[in-house]
Amino acid sequence: MTFFQQEVEAAVDALLTQQIILYPTDTVWGLGCDAELTRPVERLYKLKGRPEGKPAIVLVADLAMLARYAAQVPPELEAALAAQTRPTTYIVPASRALAPGLLGPDGTVGLRLAQDEFCHKVVRRLGHGLVSTSANLSGEPTPAVFSEVSPAIVRGVDLVVRWRQDDQTRTAPSRVVRLGPGGALEVVRE
Repeated sequence: MTFFQQEVEAAVDALLTQQIILYPTDTVWGLGCDAELTRPVERLYKLKGRPEGKPAIVLVADLAMLARYAAQVPPELEAALAAQTRPTTYIVPASRALAPGLLGPDGTVGLRLAQDEFCHKVVRRLGHGLVSTSANLSGEPTPAVFSEVSPAIVRGVDLVVRWRQDDQTRTAPSRVVRLGPGGALEVVRE
């Protein structure tokens, strides 16, 4: 088994036992847990010091998983997903399959197709959405690379993924698009 495969397996094992992981996403370093389980979501928010009502993103493996967490997937959203060329989070009305703490006050959730190979394999093997919120204490700068992650965050998680810890590549946070009435898509953050 390769180092990459070992890290995928370790992450999935931790997630299956309701643990919180620190991992590299397709954008920045993130904190994650199983998006369907309330207890780990609550622990993750407590670790971050994240205020209630400020939802986190959920990574999904494919359109079928996205449809499990979205109350609706209109053709406009399917077309946007097929055409996207960079990480994009879609804010959509949420289904009841997610932990309630992940929903915004308006009943929406941010969903993103995992494009990064590591994230995609973890989500696919987990079989559930993966919470993806930046690995920083609330109000502090977002860590683009592992060396920028606060020691308090590193100590507070159950598993620190070793994959890409030496990678110094910096990427921007995802683009954010909101699904509006009638399926209209509105760019919230470019």
